[in-house]
Amino acid sequence: MTVFDSYEREQWRGGTAAFARTFATLCAHPADALLAAAGVAGGTRTLDVGTGTGTVAALAAARGAAVTAVDAAPGMAAAARRSVPAAAVGVGALPALPFRTGTFDAVLANFVLNHVGVPAAAVTELARLTRPGGRVAVTIWPYPQPPLQALLGKAVQAVGVQPVELPRLAAEHDFPRTVAGLTGLLSVAGLTGVTVRRLDWRHRTTVADWWAGLDGGIGAASVLLAGQPAATRDRIRAALERLAEPYRSPAGDCAIPTAALLAAGTVPA
Repeated sequence: MTVFDSYEREQWRGGTAAFARTFATLCAHPADALLAAAGVAGGTRTLDVGTGTGTVAALAAARGAAVTAVDAAPGMAAAARRSVPAAAVGVGALPALPFRTGTFDAVLANFVLNHVGVPAAAVTELARLTRPGGRVAVTIWPYPQPPLQALLGKAVQAVGVQPVELPRLAAEHDFPRTVAGLTGLLSVAGLTGVTVRRLDWRHRTTVADWWAGLDGGIGAASVLLAGQPAATRDRIRAALERLAEPYRSPAGDCAIPTAALLAAGTVPA
């Protein structure tokens, strides 16, 4: 396990409730497209890796798939187990999952590769678990950041707070968070017919809910907030409110542009 992996595991420990209130709805948007890219249908033996609170697993089960799901955080796995009783849910983390080679017809990882220390090893494991001719489908957040993800950084910059140095991927393990970069990552893992497309949408949320996720320890920015005195945190939130104003609807919520990259490929027969 890398230093980055250890940091990520600690970050997600105890964050289930905050994730369910805030980031779960954001991460849910590409779920149907992810299932379609992997060819998930009735009877498909499907593995949802990094299931979180079970959004993708639930949609796969609703399609009639035979669903197995894992998450590295025990709290997340417990939440998924409650929300998707039809799925077999356990605790497991990339790049080594406790299943035999070729067990599944489709293997999914929704916004998981952003949180592993060696992405190439993670994709290789996803491919190992997929039968010949089966499909692997993943999503990641792109870089440069879309407006939604960049909003807090702009608020912090407006207040003049210095960034916090966080664990980063080793340079030899990182990859460009672009269509070309993700295509290369899946191709190096041996997947064929790799396709990658960008999904753009507007995420509807309130500043209060977005802040609750950050305040609840979700995301790298939460580390910066946790180290600030109350007065500084108040200034950052006020700046966030100002920056969100152009996106605000008459009802008081905000529709802020964001995006994801969706990639899929086939395990050679």
